[in-house]
Amino acid sequence: MSAPEAIIEKFQLKDGREVSIETGRLAKQANGSVVVRCGGTMLLATVVANKDANPGVDFLPLTVDYREKFYAGGKIPGNFFRRETKPSDDEVLTMRLVDRVLRPLFPDDFHAEVQVMISLISYDDTTMPEALAGLAASAAIAITDIPFNGPMSEVRVVRIDGEFSVNPSMENLKKADLDIMVGATKDSIVMVEGEMKEISEQEMLEAIKYAHEEIKVQIEAQERLAARVPSSQVKRTYEHEKHNEEIREKVWKETYDKVYAVAKTPSAKEERHENFAAVLEEFLSQYSEEERAEVESFAKVYYHDVEKEAMRQMILNEGIRLDGRNSTTIRPIWSEIDYLPGAHGSAIFTRGETQSLTAVTLGSVKDANMVDSVAINYDEKFFLHYNFPPFSTGEARPLRGTSRREVGHGNLAQRALAGMIPKENPYTIRVVSDILESNGSSSMATVCAGTLALMDAGVQITKPVSGIAMGLITDPKSGKFTVLSDILGDEDHLGDMDFKVTGSADGITACQMDIKIQGLTMDIMETALLQAREGRLHILGEILKTIDKPRADVKPHAPKMEVLEIPKEFIGAVIGPGGKIIQQMQKDFDTVIAIEEIGEIGRIEISGVSRENINATIAKINEITFVPTVGETYNGKVVKVMDFGAFVAIAKGTEGLLHISEIDWKRTEKVPYAEGDMVEVKFLGYDDRKKMRLSRKALLPRPPKPEHKPREERQNPENGENQQPEQPQA
Repeated sequence: MSAPEAIIEKFQLKDGREVSIETGRLAKQANGSVVVRCGGTMLLATVVANKDANPGVDFLPLTVDYREKFYAGGKIPGNFFRRETKPSDDEVLTMRLVDRVLRPLFPDDFHAEVQVMISLISYDDTTMPEALAGLAASAAIAITDIPFNGPMSEVRVVRIDGEFSVNPSMENLKKADLDIMVGATKDSIVMVEGEMKEISEQEMLEAIKYAHEEIKVQIEAQERLAARVPSSQVKRTYEHEKHNEEIREKVWKETYDKVYAVAKTPSAKEERHENFAAVLEEFLSQYSEEERAEVESFAKVYYHDVEKEAMRQMILNEGIRLDGRNSTTIRPIWSEIDYLPGAHGSAIFTRGETQSLTAVTLGSVKDANMVDSVAINYDEKFFLHYNFPPFSTGEARPLRGTSRREVGHGNLAQRALAGMIPKENPYTIRVVSDILESNGSSSMATVCAGTLALMDAGVQITKPVSGIAMGLITDPKSGKFTVLSDILGDEDHLGDMDFKVTGSADGITACQMDIKIQGLTMDIMETALLQAREGRLHILGEILKTIDKPRADVKPHAPKMEVLEIPKEFIGAVIGPGGKIIQQMQKDFDTVIAIEEIGEIGRIEISGVSRENINATIAKINEITFVPTVGETYNGKVVKVMDFGAFVAIAKGTEGLLHISEIDWKRTEKVPYAEGDMVEVKFLGYDDRKKMRLSRKALLPRPPKPEHKPREERQNPENGENQQPEQPQA
C-alpha cells in the first residue's frame, strides 16, 4: 500500500523562512488534521466536533489542548515516571492563547462539544512552537464541515533594535524589548497578550498593526488549503437551540423597562443581582406551575439578552454605569502594607469590590522554580502564583486544583512586574496573590498588591507598577461606542472587550486583550489605550500614598543575602569531601550556602536571618579561598621564630617567611618577636622556590642616606677623620 498523497500549502514569513500546512496523511479519522512545519519545528493539530449538542447545554463546550512531546527535542522527561504527565504552566498558557481566539469565532447557537488537540512532534531552537499553535488549530478546523467564522491565526511579534519581526528564535527573544502574541481574523484583531519594557501606547499599536499584516498572509494560505479539501466546502447543518418567539416578545415587552430601572439605580454586586432576579421571578410568577415548566427555560435565555441590552443602552445613551460611575471613573481604592507578620512582605489592595491579599517570600537560589520543557530548561528566580477561591465571588464549589484561568492571570501579573526586578537582585522571590473578593479585574488588583508587597519586603524594584482593566460597549446600528475604565464583572460579561493594561509611570509593561466582536477599529483601540493610561496613573498615585519606595532593607525576620565570587578551582575546597565542609558551615552558622559554576568563577550565595552569621560564613569561605595579593598589607600572626626570621600566618593555612633582614631598615641582630605576636607585613611575592616573601621594613619610612662629604674634608687631620693609625715603632 502506498502512502496517501498530502495536500500542502506554503507561505513565507518576512524574514524568508518557509511555513507549510499539510493535510491528508496523518490522523485521518479526526474531522480535521494538519501538520504545520517551520524549519525543524512541527505541530500536529486535530479537531473533532460531535454531531449534536448534549441535552441542556446552552453554551459552546470547546476544549483546546496543547502538549509538547519530549521526543520532539530528543529529550526524556525528567520526572519520576519518565513520561509526559499533567501540562506545564507554559503548555496551559498556550492552550489559553489559542482558545481565546477560537471561541468567539464559532456561531453563538452552536453547542456541540468540540475538541482541538495540538501536539509538538518536532522541535528546533530556531522556531518557537507556541507561535504556530493558533495557525495549526485554525487550519485543522478550516478543512472541516464544522461551522466556523474563521480562519484565524496568531503570530508572536518582537522588536529588536527598533525593528519588528515575527515568530523569533529563543536566542532573539532575549534581545527584544517588546514581546506580544496577537490573534486575528482577516478583518479584525481578536486577542493580544504580552510584555514590554515600558513602551508607549503608539508603539503598542504599531506592533499590533504589523502582526495583523503577517496574519493575513497566513489566513490566505489556510483558505487556499481549505479550497482543495472537498469536505470543507459545505458546512454541516445543526439545530442546537429551540426558540419561542411569542415568549421572547413577551419577556422583552414586560421586563425591559424594569431591568433598565434596576441597572440605572447604583447598587452593589449582590444587591443588583438580587434585584435583577426579582424582575425575572415577577415575570414568571404569572404562570401556573405547569406553564412555568414550559416557559422558564426560554424566559431565562431571553431575559439574559434583556439585561445585556438594557445595560449597554444605558451606558451608550446616558453615560451611567451599573454602580453609578461615568465611563472614566475609577472605583474607590484603599491599601495597606505589612499586614502579615510572618511573611517577608505583604499588602492588601482593594478597589471597589475586588480585593487581593498578596504576600512575598524571599529565598535562595535553591528555592528557584525549575522550568523544564522541550524548548527550555532554567531556574526561574521570580514567579507569581494567583489563587481564586470560590468564596471570593460568594460561591460554594469543589476545589479541583489550579485552574487554567488562575495560571493565566498569575502569568499576566508576573510579566507585568518581572521587568522591575533588578538583575543584581540576589533573592529568589515568590509572590502569592489570594483573591478575597472579586468584581472585575482581580489580575490587575494582583499587580497593584504585588508592587506594594515587593516594596514592603525591601525588594529594590526599579519602578512601581499598576494595572487597569478596560471595557467596551458598542452599537453597530448607531455606530456609538463607549470605552469603560476599571470594569465590573458584569461589564466584562455583557461587554465587547476585556483589555488589561499594566505599566509604570513611563510606559506599558504587559497587556492582555480579548475582543468579543468583529471589526474593532484601530481608532477604538487607541482610545482604549490612552484612556487606560489615565486610569493606570491614577491608580498608581493612590497606591504610592501607602508606600512610595521600597524599604531600605529587608525585614528583621527575612533572610539576608550576600554573593561572593571565587576562582572555580576553589569550589571543591569550599564544598569539601562529600560536602563535609559546606554542610558544617551551614550547621555552625545557620545559613544556606549555594554554589554555582559560571565560566571561570564560582558564584557563592549565602543567605540567613542573621547578618552576623552571614559575615562569619563569608570569613570562613575567605579563609578557604584566600589568595594573597602582591603589594597588599596583612596583619599576620607569628607562628614560629627562627634565628634567620619568623614565619607569619597571614591567613589560616597561609604563611610566609619574614626574614630577619626584612624586619627593619637597620641591622637586626635578633628576631624581636615571640610566637603569637601580631605583626603587620607586606606581601612581596614568591621566591624561586615558590615560597612567600614578607616584609615589615617595606611598611616603615626609609631612613635618609648618610650625608656625602668632600674628599679633602674627609682627609683633614684637624677633624680626626681618615687619620692613619699610628704604626708601632720598629
